[in-house]
This record gives sequence, C-alpha cells and structure tokens, in this order.
Amino acid sequence: QVQLVESGGGLVQTGGSLRLSCAASEGTLNNRPMGWFRQAPGKEREFVACIGWSGANIYYGDSVKGRFTISRDNAKNTAYLQMNNLKPEDTAVYYCAVGSSISRLRVGAAGSWGQGTQVTVSS
Repeated sequence: QVQLVESGGGLVQTGGSLRLSCAASEGTLNNRPMGWFRQAPGKEREFVACIGWSGANIYYGDSVKGRFTISRDNAKNTAYLQMNNLKPEDTAVYYCAVGSSISRLRVGAAGSWGQGTQVTVSS
C-alpha cells in the first residue's frame, strides 16, 4: 500500500497558477503510473491527468488540456500537477492516485489515494 500526501493547494484568482505535489512513501511506488483527479461538492469525481512510470505516456482530461501539465520525479517519489490559467470551474479537492496500469488509473481504478488538497479559484 502506497501512502500519498498532496500539497500545494490554495486560493487563487481567475487566470492564476498553482503547482500541486504528491509525495509517495519511500520505496513503495515500484514505477507504477500516477495520476490526479478532482471532485467538487455535488459533482462526480473527474479525471484530470495521469502519467506512466517513464513519463512517456501522458493523458489529460478534456477540461484541462492545454492548461495543466503533469510530471513526475521517480527519484523523489513525487508527482506534480502544474495548473495554469485557472478558472472558477477548476475549484475542487484534488486527489493524487497510484494504479497498477495507466489504462485502469485513467478510469479511476486506483490502488491508493491521497487525502486531497483544496484548490479554490475566485471569479
């Protein structure tokens, strides 16, 4: 079981940027794919982005394409989500996740989830 801790959330104005980090417990990733999801009150959990172990395979949800960038540093057991040109509709709790395959992770079939970090974008 991978322990995941998100950080970097906060309150920003429309058009601003945030960088989220997801730190995994040392020695537990085993090069598995990592991803980001978000959920706003009253809404379904939404896929944001995921990245394979090598960083070569990357997928984004339609609502964030061109604005968000996912990356990872396996030596640091950490994944990142750079969020630019933020909009009020991006307001949600953002969760980091780890899965057994990138295909399963993309649809939310994750083995481990973090506690989440709140992102609020003011209009």
